[in-house]
Amino acid sequence: MKYGRQVSAGGVLFRMGESGCEVAVIRLKGGKVLALPKGLVDEGESPEEAALREVREETGMEGEMVAPLGYIRYYYYAKEEDTRYFKLVHFFLLRWRGGSEEDHDWEVEGVEWLPLEEALTALSYKGEREVLERAWEYMEREGLVDRRGRAV
Repeated sequence: MKYGRQVSAGGVLFRMGESGCEVAVIRLKGGKVLALPKGLVDEGESPEEAALREVREETGMEGEMVAPLGYIRYYYYAKEEDTRYFKLVHFFLLRWRGGSEEDHDWEVEGVEWLPLEEALTALSYKGEREVLERAWEYMEREGLVDRRGRAV
């Protein structure tokens, strides 16, 4: 078995809807996994640039950088490469600026806007739920939402 390292970036894309703050989540091929949009940082690209690009590719929508949300780390095994990867994923809070969830790329089965509170329990990965908690704390601290995720 080989070992590798990957650096990715992604975003918590949010907008204010009728019921409060909503977050764009992607449904991966196969339909069982709900995740935040993310992907590899290309050579010569900053994590911020990669996050904006990946959100655009995977959701079909444009975001505006609001704040860094830190990172998550994990290991995964790529069977086809017989490689165990250490992965570092930088996340950023992004404000929705336009686009359509119908324009997502082939890797994604679908895109859904979920209320902040619902997204917190719907995301499949613990690390991404923690990132979403950080996003909520930031938005609450900055006066964008209240404790229930509603616009202030």
